[in-house]
Order: sequence, then C-alpha cells, then structure tokens
Amino acid sequence: MKIAMWSGPRNLSTAMMYSFGNRDDFAAWDEPFYAPYLVTSGIEHPMNAEILAAHETSAEAVAKRISGAVPDGCDHWYMKHMPLHMLEGFPLDWAEDCVNVHLIRHPARVVASYSAKREQPTLDDIGYWQHAEIFARFPGPVIDSADVRNDPEGMLKRLCAEIGLDFDPAMLSWEAGPRSFDGIWAAHWYGAVHQSTGFAGAEGPLPENENAALVEAALPYYEDMAARKLSA
Repeated sequence: MKIAMWSGPRNLSTAMMYSFGNRDDFAAWDEPFYAPYLVTSGIEHPMNAEILAAHETSAEAVAKRISGAVPDGCDHWYMKHMPLHMLEGFPLDWAEDCVNVHLIRHPARVVASYSAKREQPTLDDIGYWQHAEIFARFPGPVIDSADVRNDPEGMLKRLCAEIGLDFDPAMLSWEAGPRSFDGIWAAHWYGAVHQSTGFAGAEGPLPENENAALVEAALPYYEDMAARKLSA
C-alpha cells in the first residue's frame, strides 16, 4: 500500500509521518515535491539553498520514484505531501495508484503556528485552496488533527479500518529525536516533534490571530472538508 497523506503546513503532518514511520512494515518519505516546488516557483523559504542542494529538484524524477517499488523492503509506503507543492504542470498521475488521505486543521491554528516560523503568510502559503483542488481530484478519508490529538488510538484505528490496514500500537509512540526520513528542513520546522514521544494532547481554545483576514479566507475550504471527516 502507498499512502499519500495530503495536508497543509503546521497541521500535525510530521507527527502523523512519525506515527506511520514507526511501524516496521512502513517506509516514509517527507515532502518529496518540496524541492521541485521551491526551484520551480522561485519562492524563498527558510533553508532554501540547503533544501535544493540536498533533495531531488525534478518533479518528474520524484513522480517516477513514487511509481516504483516501495523502498527498504517494506510492505507499505507513507508519503507526506503538501497540495501547495503541486504546481501546474507537475505530474500527478502517480496519485491514482495511492490511497489518498486528507489531514486538515482549523486555519486559526495553522496561521498562528505558521506565522511563528515565517512572517506574513498568504493564502497560497497555507495551502487550503490547493488542498480543495487535490481533494476534488483524489478524494479519500478526511481526518482532523484536533480529533487525532483528542483520541490518537481511536482515530488511528478508525483510519486504518477505513483504508484496509491493520492497526499497529507502534503508531501511538516513538522515541524523541529526528528520523532518517526527515527532510533537511527539519532543523527549522520540526523542533517540537523532535522533542515529542507521541501525539500531543487536546488543544485549548482557538488562538486569536493578527491576520484574521487570512483565517477567514481559509475557513470555507476547511469547513467544507471538515463536514466529510471521519469520527472515531
């Protein structure tokens, strides 16, 4: 099984990758289209030069690799993807052979978290409209990060059942520290998850944002997908 887990940034996506990557039967790949996105768009992100030097920058080469065999002799492959990385002209046919899963998070939380790492984000940066387009083309189970944090075991069991995968308790905890499958950008973005040994607990009230207009612009996309989400 090849799982394409689609989500925006700051969305529990790295913890989910660690969860699946902690299984003995899974390989994991961290945002394989990130470097192609940067080199093609010309946008500047933290660690830009390091990312382009360390990772494959050809979208076609990445797509070809995804269409190949699951690496490391594993039965399954978990791939963390961001819809905003899939620029016009990038291959997407590979996703037809994947189990496409969609991870969402309330934009008030995403904007607050993203703004702490990169100033003045735009709607393009946080990926909501791009995710809506990917979902329309490759529908699949929708899970909300808040629900995973509230009940990790219940939600992971529900997701596994939905996609025909046996649940593994190894998904619920992991050793602190980086992973071999982390992208080089982990040094900038993954500080909290590197300190974690499992999913963080339930979050408090929604944060207030200085960029309330951005939250409002993203909210309809979130609410449309939230109406389809799995429950434990």
